[in-house]
Amino acid sequence: MPNDPVLPPQAAEILANLQKTYQVELEPWNIREHQLRLLQVSDLAPLLGDKDPFEDVAGFPFWVKVWEAALVLADFMATQAPEPQGRVLELGAGLGLPGLAAAAAGHRVTLSDFEEHILDFQRVSAAASGVEQQVEHLLLDWLSPGELPQFSTIIGAEILFREEFFSPLLEIMDRFLAPGGTIYLAHDIRRQSVSPFLTRAEKEKNFTIAISQRRMRSNDSEHTIILSRLQKK
Repeated sequence: MPNDPVLPPQAAEILANLQKTYQVELEPWNIREHQLRLLQVSDLAPLLGDKDPFEDVAGFPFWVKVWEAALVLADFMATQAPEPQGRVLELGAGLGLPGLAAAAAGHRVTLSDFEEHILDFQRVSAAASGVEQQVEHLLLDWLSPGELPQFSTIIGAEILFREEFFSPLLEIMDRFLAPGGTIYLAHDIRRQSVSPFLTRAEKEKNFTIAISQRRMRSNDSEHTIILSRLQKK
């Protein structure tokens, strides 16, 4: 991969191992004034096939794609000033663009997902983007999260894709959001599960909800992204 940044030895070793399984590229992403490098699968067809991310949610590999919602959330996090003692948790981070953008803006970030190879993609990207000192990586099973510290900010893009995860996600958000903290979720307006989740968050966990819309163009089509803010009453 010509013109790629020189990686630290550990990240270079991780990249070499990933290249045994995936065709990958370190793609440049400009988020506000921050220049990031994101390790991505260069040939998505074998992984995605004809799966529809709004219909085939059980079998769709959500982690492998940079979603429009992730771009919106990354742009938003890049504008948020870091708190002196704060920490950001990205749930279902996948390739981790929102969390990496937050790290580039000065936040301390924990990127989480449920498989080690996904975390390896994140590790290479963090090193290539020069933010590895700001970022930790956490193998997190939503159904059995174990003990975690509390976070001042919890974020997630396109994580509300299966209703059976609503209860464990609500528990994670309730337990691990620090007092006075905020949750930001970004989803395509077509994701019909968002509204039922927010209703449950309000009724069952006493969150207050604020919603805004962002519009963006991607691949010659316009997308409307719902950005939801959740805070404890």
